[in-house]
Amino acid sequence: MNGRPTSDHGARIHPTAIVDEGARLAEDVEIGPYAIVGGEVELEAGCRVGPHAVVTGRTRVGAGTRIFQFASIGEEPQDKKFEGEATELHIGRDNTIREYVTINRGTADGGGVTRVGNRNWMMAYSHIAHDCRVGSDCVFANGATLAGHVTVGDFVIFAGFSGAHQFVTIGDHAFLGMYGGVNQDVPSFVMVSGRPPRPRGINSEGLKRRGFDADAIRAIREAYRLVYRLGRPLDEALAELRDRADEQPALRRFIESIEAGTRGLLR
Repeated sequence: MNGRPTSDHGARIHPTAIVDEGARLAEDVEIGPYAIVGGEVELEAGCRVGPHAVVTGRTRVGAGTRIFQFASIGEEPQDKKFEGEATELHIGRDNTIREYVTINRGTADGGGVTRVGNRNWMMAYSHIAHDCRVGSDCVFANGATLAGHVTVGDFVIFAGFSGAHQFVTIGDHAFLGMYGGVNQDVPSFVMVSGRPPRPRGINSEGLKRRGFDADAIRAIREAYRLVYRLGRPLDEALAELRDRADEQPALRRFIESIEAGTRGLLR
């Protein structure tokens, strides 16, 4: 109901906002002018919803997440097969969701839930479609787009207007360059750029910033060379990397991200 707190202690709700009385709001939630919050929404402590933003559906937003003006969060999936099933969107804590970002809830065919982890930064006009699984500490630059059923690891960076085809898997610490729309799986640590996008090496600068030591980066670079540069069959290359993984644990993440994919390796 307009301007009326819907938690026991009273969230800060602008008089022009429309908040369904069924919504569950922590006491320090802030909701700005003309925002709309639906009756099945849960906003945890410290959430902020900006002017004209819409948060709807069975949507749970974790503590400290900021949703800026005109974002659309938890709306029905853009899927012609969707027939109004009771699906959900789960967003973790301390995310930044900027202007005009759209995040859709899941579909029955995709498990029913779209999931977003913690501390992600989503710039204006980025989109996360139904049934995606996004890890934590990722950056989606302006216009970055995920189609349905995409799986994204932790610390992945999407440059402006990059994106992923349905069912693609993108591993931890990967980097997609500007306009890089991928239709096959990208392993952990790999940097993709160009038009059409192609693997260009490993994300060494990002790994340094996140505390990977020189030995780990050297091992990852050699793993990339083995898979992408030497022309070896993939099964043979992975078998050799498994033998090395006991000495360098970072290689396990590289191997597992390749094995987890279902769309074929982008090479």
